[in-house]
Amino acid sequence: MSVKRRRWIVAAVAVAAVVAAAWWALQSAPRPLDVVAVTRGPLVQRFEEEGRTQLPRRWVLTAPIAGTLRRIDLLQGDAVKAGQLVAVIEPLQGALLDPANRTRLLAEEQAAQASMQAAQQRLAAAQADADLAARDAGRMRALGASGVVSVAAVDEVEARLARARAAAAAAQAERRAAGQQRAALAALLLGQGRSGGQVVELRAPIDGVVLHRFQESAAPVQAGQSLLELGDLRQLEVMVQALSQQAIALRPGSPARILRWGGEGALPARVTRIEPGGFTKVSALGVEEQRTLVWLDITAPRAQWEPLGDGYRVEVEFEVGRRPDVLQVPSSALFRDGRRWAVYRVAGGRARLTAVTPGMQGDGATEIVAGLRQGERVVAYPDDRIADGLRVRPLAASP
Repeated sequence: MSVKRRRWIVAAVAVAAVVAAAWWALQSAPRPLDVVAVTRGPLVQRFEEEGRTQLPRRWVLTAPIAGTLRRIDLLQGDAVKAGQLVAVIEPLQGALLDPANRTRLLAEEQAAQASMQAAQQRLAAAQADADLAARDAGRMRALGASGVVSVAAVDEVEARLARARAAAAAAQAERRAAGQQRAALAALLLGQGRSGGQVVELRAPIDGVVLHRFQESAAPVQAGQSLLELGDLRQLEVMVQALSQQAIALRPGSPARILRWGGEGALPARVTRIEPGGFTKVSALGVEEQRTLVWLDITAPRAQWEPLGDGYRVEVEFEVGRRPDVLQVPSSALFRDGRRWAVYRVAGGRARLTAVTPGMQGDGATEIVAGLRQGERVVAYPDDRIADGLRVRPLAASP
């Protein structure tokens, strides 16, 4: 063998040795990974859904007679007071009622009188409920101040008092509306057969705002034609179409927050009712979902969310579970290993496959019921390149 050939062989062997040594060094070097500690602390389970503001009650003022409507100067958003004149209708010139229509209107006037009396009885009952709720609230405030009852019990009594007062206000408005209807029919009967006759005045039955103005200019109107829609924005609620699986975890009184509503900060809210009936809705991805309606009251002061109106879009965050002190790891650390859940626990500089029993999930973390102890460290983002026994090195930024 020539000297030149031997030199080539020696050089090839040296290169192969260097490559083999580099490969072995790379294989045996610890892999840098994000490693986090197993901690204890509070854990909150939440979910978010899109919602919409909505008024529980609306009052639509309609024309009680056919005639000429004078121009309505009120605009959408204008505030009105109970009893305020909002519309005027001039009867048709020379309107003459035949016996059949006169009999019908007399019956309608009597029905309006009966409705007013019934509304008066409902008002008395609602006021009695409100008085009882006020007394209960006073007692609960005293018990709450002394620590005998919980804050949640006091809040529940306060909410019941607010609902009782709202029901009394609604009954009062219904009584006014029935009175206005009766007065309008009485005016029609009084002026029947005369040229022109008395004008019919429509007054607001509540303190609220104008939601819709169906007729702007002066124009002929027919009996029963809608003229104005009024509402009290202080009674504004939030309606959410929640997945039925998530709604199961909610209860009346469950806390929630109104997010991304257009103003600063989040608004505290509370679930008032969950409708028992569900419906099918197709998502943007074409998936059929079973949903149900969840209603909430905004518990923040009215001045804080005054810009909100009827039919506004909001985001609602529901709190369905809270635990004050649980063992937990980031949810990203868990993965499925066959039919069990597992993590890679870091011990002695190596990743050790460890089976765990997860519990409640929330806020990007998962409760660990069994399998880990506080202070142990796990791989935060495991992938398929990690195997049991792999040498690992925590990244400098890892806690």
